[in-house]
This record gives sequence, C-alpha cells and structure tokens, in this order.
Amino acid sequence: MKDSMIRGADIVVRSIIAENANIIFGYPGGAIMPVYDALYDYHDQVKHVLTRHEQGAIHAAQGYARVSGKVGVCIATSGPGATNLITGLADAQIDSTPLVCITGQVAAHLLGTDAFQETDVVGISMPGTKWNIQVRRVEDIAPAIAKGFYIARSGRPGPVLIDITKNAQVDFGEWNYTPCLGFRSYKTHTPIEVSQIKQAAELINSAERPYLLFGQGVVLGKAEAELKFFLDKSGIPAASTLLGSGALSEDHPNYVGKLGMHGNYAPNLLTNKCDVLVAVGMRFDDRVTGDLKRYAKQAKVIHLELDAAEVNKNVKVEVAVMGDCKESLSMLNEAIQSKKHDAWMEKFRELERQETEAVKQHDLMPSKVGLTMGEVIHQINQYKADDAILVTDVGQHQMIAWRYFNYKKTRTQVTSGGLGTMGFALPAALGAQLHDYSRQVICVVGDGGIQMTIQELGTIMQTKAPVKIVLLNNNFLGMVRQWQQMFFDRRYSFTELDNPDFTKIADAYNIRAQKVTERTDLKEAIEDMLIHDGPFFLEVVVEKEDNVFPMIATGCSVEEVRLS
Repeated sequence: MKDSMIRGADIVVRSIIAENANIIFGYPGGAIMPVYDALYDYHDQVKHVLTRHEQGAIHAAQGYARVSGKVGVCIATSGPGATNLITGLADAQIDSTPLVCITGQVAAHLLGTDAFQETDVVGISMPGTKWNIQVRRVEDIAPAIAKGFYIARSGRPGPVLIDITKNAQVDFGEWNYTPCLGFRSYKTHTPIEVSQIKQAAELINSAERPYLLFGQGVVLGKAEAELKFFLDKSGIPAASTLLGSGALSEDHPNYVGKLGMHGNYAPNLLTNKCDVLVAVGMRFDDRVTGDLKRYAKQAKVIHLELDAAEVNKNVKVEVAVMGDCKESLSMLNEAIQSKKHDAWMEKFRELERQETEAVKQHDLMPSKVGLTMGEVIHQINQYKADDAILVTDVGQHQMIAWRYFNYKKTRTQVTSGGLGTMGFALPAALGAQLHDYSRQVICVVGDGGIQMTIQELGTIMQTKAPVKIVLLNNNFLGMVRQWQQMFFDRRYSFTELDNPDFTKIADAYNIRAQKVTERTDLKEAIEDMLIHDGPFFLEVVVEKEDNVFPMIATGCSVEEVRLS
C-alpha cells in the first residue's frame, strides 16, 4: 500500500505498527526526537511506555516478549541512550528473547566526527545481537525494520538493533511496507531427517533408565503438548532447566524436578546413572552440567535442537535430531513404544525424600526464629493463581524462588538465565504485567538487585501496573556472601549492605507497601498483597546468613551435589 511522501520518523512508527507491535518501551533524546514527535500522532495505535532508564526499557521489553511470545520493542537515543541498552541486548541474546531495538544516531554527514552523543553502537552491540544494521537513508528504514522483526522472531529468537541516523528520520520518503518472509542467506531451521527420528526412537525404546531434560526451546517452539504426550507414552522421568520451567506442569507424574547448580538432588545425581539421556531444547549450560569431563559419560545422548551451533558444543551426542522440537517430538511420539519405568522412577522419588528431609522441610517450614526465603515462596504458592507469572532477579532469592515456586502453566517463568543480570526483575515484571493487566505478576527481588533499577517504581506508578513486588531482604549480596562463606573462609569482603527504608521509597511512588519481620505476620501480608487491586511492595526481612542448597560447586561433577 502507498500513501503520499512522509517523514522517515513516521515510517519507523508505521513499520512497527505494521508488525502488530502494540507497545513500545523507551526513553527520548535528541537523536531519536523525530521518532518521538511522530509517536505523538499514533498514540491511538501503539502504546509507548516511558521508563526511567534505557536499561529499564529493554528489560521491560524482554519481560513483555517472554510472556507474550511476541517481539519486544524498545527505543533509545544515540550515545549513552544506546549504550545503556547493551546489557539487555546481551541478556536477550543468550536467553533467546526476540527484541527489536531502535536507536537514534547523529546525521550521516557527522558520522566519524565525534559529534555530540555519537557512538558506534553497531560495533559495540555486534557480539550481543542476532543482527544489527545502521540505516542512513529514508528509503532503507522500512526494509530494515521488516527484516529486523523477521530475524528477531524466526528460528532461534534473539535481539536485533537498528540504528537510524537523524537525517533518515527527518527526510521524506514513500511509505510502502512489505513484511519480510525470508531471504536466501538466512535459514531458520533444518528439515528433520527421518533417519534421525528412527535412531532416537530405537535408543529410547531399548533404554532401561532413560531420562529427559527439557529447556526453554520447548516453550519457544510451542511444543508443550508434544512434550507431555511424549512423557505420558514413554514413562520417562523428566527434569527442567531454569528457563524451561513451566513447559511441563510440576504436577505431572513424570516430573522429577529442576537441574543445575541449585537444582534438585535427584535430577542432578541421577544424570550420571541413566543409560539414555534425551535433551530437548536445552544447550547443556555449564550451570547444568558441572564438570563436563564427568557429565553423563555412561549415557547415550539424544539432542533435539533447532540451533546447530549448540549440538556437540559442550556434550557429545549419539543422535542429533535437528529441527523444530514441536515437529521432532511429534514424529518421535509416533515412533516410540508405550512403556513404564516404575523402578527407575522410584530412585528419583527416594532421593527426593532425602532432599525433603535434609533441605526442603527446613526451608519451607522452619523451626528457627528467623524467616527463610523458602517459606515466603511456600506461602505465595498457597494464594497465587495457576497462571501466575514469576519474575526474579539474580542471586539467592532467584534460586530459592525457582526451586519452590509451583509452575503449572507455560510462559510463567521470567528470569535472567545465561547472563545473570542483577536489576533485571523490576522492569521485566513491568513488561510482563503490561502484556496482561489481569494476570498475577509476582516479582521476587533481592535487596542488592532491586537498587540497580529501583527507579522503575516510577514507571509502575505512572502505568498503574499491578505488579506484586516481594523484596527478600537479608542486608547482604546473598549469593556472593554464600560463596565467601563456603570457599573464602567467611571473609565477607564488601557484600554487606546498609539499606534504605524500602517501604518509604515505595510509599513515595504511591505504591502500597508493607514490611514483615515476624513469621506470624507473613501469611496475612501475602494474602493482602495478592488480592490488592494495584501494585504492592512487600518487604520481608529474612535471615542474613541463610544458604541455598542443594549445591554443585563450580568445577564439580553433578554426582558431587551437596545437601548442606
């Protein structure tokens, strides 16, 4: 379709709207001001959310994308505005989050002159993006945005950055938008080979102790139903990675827990006891494998994976089933036999009972005076909705919340996995909530991470997003302190925090706030928070030197998982 000649800035906004993006997170500045001027005329077609920092904008876009399954969009100006996006770009790249980030740039004739707020953001962002480009002409804006959205959402999703010079934004061009449906040099997936399915099925059907690990690829591939059918038919025990949580309801009889450094005892320990290991949509991250030289050496490994770069990168596999896991699981479901593995499953349950006795009961129903992080999550489980979204920051609270939150629905887990970005949770929770005001979004943060992006309380205030913020305050950088205790002779070097009165800060932003220091007040406070119609800030003071177990120390084998 063609209209009369319009400004490049209008082409930017119309292109975003043409991609069915209905929300933009951003922060204005000089080099992106023409786009912001154009946004003024399109407020009835696309919502813009003014965050308090560009890092807040990109993390909010990530939270929106992770919950909605759509491409998150954010906008920033040149120079410091653009460089403030870099952490979020790197985070989205490693966690496969689809983003389109548009930055303003100085006029083309000023490039290379060290003009005011000129930075080579294309060069800086290249390692942390799936694709990036600088647009210097108005006629190139729409094709670049179309290509950017296609790349961001297709194949293994990821972040795209489009840097647009100011002259391109103010020049006039013809509006003629054509969505990108593919191009020759970019392949989104590999066709599945029937021979790979056959080999995988033969191994699975002959296995005595098969074991399945699933990751975020199941969610990204929308293969949750296929995974459930596979487990129902095969009888195989299954464990999730951090980002895979929610792809399978934890109520499923084959679900045996969580993998990784602070995952569950049985799923880690029995990795080195299975005879066939089926990995679906996960990349064998070092936090899952521990020492690779001692990881599942006894097992024949089957890897269902979209991204060829992840196959045989860390763990050598017997059979690689390349392609979309929704399709490959569906094909496998036809080829595998119906089986039960009761004796093998019971080994998981026995180790689960050991973990409950040694760890869980003390975390969830403690007899000591101080409050634990685990009991806070346990109480949240009593009142949350089945489709409640958990958004966490990074640290001890992240691992505890992940361990004990009861995931029942897909796309309910939002956290910074691969990069481990402190400050992620508060803006990401905002983005998740703005996708759907009706769903519960529970943001669990630590007293260290929240202070990195605490200004986004202002965005929550302005949007009235009903985010429920739970601050687990131990007056420490808790995870670092745990390592200092265990591996550095309790030399607590610069990890203790003198914190402000957080409830006063929340109150200053007109957010209802409450502080809990006694166990007797916890249950009622959580219930009040979850039924409150609007944002709520709940600070819970927990024990200063509480640790997260089980734990696999760096460099150790999964067999060396510690319960204390």
